[in-house]
Amino acid sequence: MSARRAKVATATLLIALLVAMGAIWSRAAEARHPAADFTAPMSYREARAAVAEAQAREAALRASASQQIGTVNPELLPLMQTIYFPATGHHLSNRSGFLNFWRANGQLQIFGYPITEEFVENGRIVQYFERARFEYHPEHAGTPSQVQLGLVGREMLEIQGAPGGIDDPQNGSYYFKETRHTLWGEFRRFWEQRGGLPIFGYPLSETVDEQGRSVQYFERAKFVYFPEDLPPFFRSMQAANGFNLNSLFEVQLSDLGRQLAQQRRINTAPVAQLSGSRVWDPAIWERRIVVSLSEQWLSAYEGDLLVFRAPVATGRDGFNTPVGDYAIYSKYDMQRMAGCMGGECWDVPNIPWVQYVVGGVALHGTYWHNNHGTGVRPSHGCINLRIEDAQWLYEWADVGTRVVISY
Repeated sequence: MSARRAKVATATLLIALLVAMGAIWSRAAEARHPAADFTAPMSYREARAAVAEAQAREAALRASASQQIGTVNPELLPLMQTIYFPATGHHLSNRSGFLNFWRANGQLQIFGYPITEEFVENGRIVQYFERARFEYHPEHAGTPSQVQLGLVGREMLEIQGAPGGIDDPQNGSYYFKETRHTLWGEFRRFWEQRGGLPIFGYPLSETVDEQGRSVQYFERAKFVYFPEDLPPFFRSMQAANGFNLNSLFEVQLSDLGRQLAQQRRINTAPVAQLSGSRVWDPAIWERRIVVSLSEQWLSAYEGDLLVFRAPVATGRDGFNTPVGDYAIYSKYDMQRMAGCMGGECWDVPNIPWVQYVVGGVALHGTYWHNNHGTGVRPSHGCINLRIEDAQWLYEWADVGTRVVISY
């Protein structure tokens, strides 16, 4: 049998196995229809069909790409896994570890798209992205420090001039003696949750106004505040409940990587796609969500690579979140939660970023409590997330994405 026929046969077998897995998942779900915050939006038969179709589609996508690669002259194939981004016309590979670093540390939200190929700058292999510059440090090969982020924030401020420092921390602020600047409010929350010192570096300015926006410079980034990204309803709930709520894009990173590349006249023109490289799509890798009920944390994987972590709050005793191997079968960006169960009734509007996993159990954002990751389990079975984390997961996952819930 030719290699091409063998790959087609393997793809066919994989699709059949996925359909069978869908049937097993459905029978397990039917065996214990869990009580939960939501009424299931479709029957188990419909959910099974939706999951099987989505998983078969993704399996076919991966099999098709493998088949296409099999037709390319091996001498023309990239030596390492290489992904092409049509949006900017550039590749991202693991020759220096850049691809996995990009996937594991924020992807588009933090770094944006690649805007150059890898090249040597000042004796070091680098690659520019819309919001960052990756640098390969061979002296740290095989360690977490192999890929480091360039000091694009510091370098831009050297060009345009830096705001002055201060001598004393502001009340309630996080003060960095290394740069004599503080970090507080929404920027501090974002800095701590999305990467901290290794990704953003130390602050190089206070929060300042630029063209009507609050911004703050860091060694490796520039934060820009977009308060309008949090809908008015959630802002009113924030005030009423007395704790902070955030949307995914309330704080955004400026395109310092692109600005610095332009300043240095670095060529960012698109290049032709390499033979054997694949067009970027999150479905290239088998996505998996793992919820630990004992830790009250959620982890998201692409293949074996951890790409996202978030605290959760799950079902309390009597309404315990069911343990099992499931898959997302339906999604809604906003939904109303209403029902009665166990002598309790509720009617809660505007539940954001809802992804049903089994029966009425869903992953979704919450605005009525902030117990995520604390060990307090307030739900009727659903997996509660912070709004920004629920939105990240909603945009990353699809119907058919596997969800494993365990202790």
